[in-house]
Amino acid sequence: MARPQLVSTRAELAALLAPHRSAGGRVGLVPTMGALHAGHASLMATARDQVSTESTTGVVVVSVFVNPLQFGAGEDLDRYPRTLDADLEVCAAEGVDIVFAPSVDEVYPGGEPQVTVEPGPLGSVLEGSTRPGHYRGVLTVVAKLFGLVRPDVAVFGQKDYQQLVLIRRMVADLCQETVIVGAETVREPDGLALSSRNRYLDPVQRRVATVLSRALRAGVLKAADGADAVRDAALAELASESAAEVDYLVVTAPDLTVAPTHGEGRLLVAAKVGNTRLIDNVPVFLGRPEEQSTTEGDN
Repeated sequence: MARPQLVSTRAELAALLAPHRSAGGRVGLVPTMGALHAGHASLMATARDQVSTESTTGVVVVSVFVNPLQFGAGEDLDRYPRTLDADLEVCAAEGVDIVFAPSVDEVYPGGEPQVTVEPGPLGSVLEGSTRPGHYRGVLTVVAKLFGLVRPDVAVFGQKDYQQLVLIRRMVADLCQETVIVGAETVREPDGLALSSRNRYLDPVQRRVATVLSRALRAGVLKAADGADAVRDAALAELASESAAEVDYLVVTAPDLTVAPTHGEGRLLVAAKVGNTRLIDNVPVFLGRPEEQSTTEGDN
């Protein structure tokens, strides 16, 4: 099992990618903040599939960078887990070619950037409402990584669904050529979505945290009855765990606008368990399929 090439500067990254680019190879990027787990490994496997062809396996780059610009006051920047040696083992197991692990000064020379990427109205709702400035930091660092790596494909997990929607919007609005792939959420056997922050949970909190995925499942079971029924069922399940402090639970359209009466939607939840903030979401088809067909036929 070959370890990936580890680089920490822009110059080193460019030097490794230049020969591949000159040969016309494809590049896939998986941006992470480290503390890698099986969910990240699935993103790496997806990236490999995306850049591989019959004649070449392409190059997969994983960035490991705890981005200070997306953390607000009082958040867990200082205690966010930094486990580079273990991260390299995960990357090696997935056949990653390059790990880019820059310092803060390398990414933000001269301090916080004067020019940033503003997320627009969608950046101030849901996660953005609780974490002002968070998505400005996310989009800015992703744009910088796209500029440095120039990936053909970038893979993000659907667990951070609002982030995925905003990155897709940024790529469209700024005419970037990177294809954005959203990979399905990986879960523990009990349904808890994998997250680097799960390691903050003690055994009791770990059990409480499963209420998020239970609430999502309860909501999906009521999907045929519409968005209100989905939300009511999910909230009822959340109420069964008083130790989970719910921030929001919403049903939306896939682009996070108002949920349709019939059709594809998204059910999203955020809650704090102890001092740990957790998020999760699932797709949901609202209304009965036969009603959807009838509605479409009337238009």
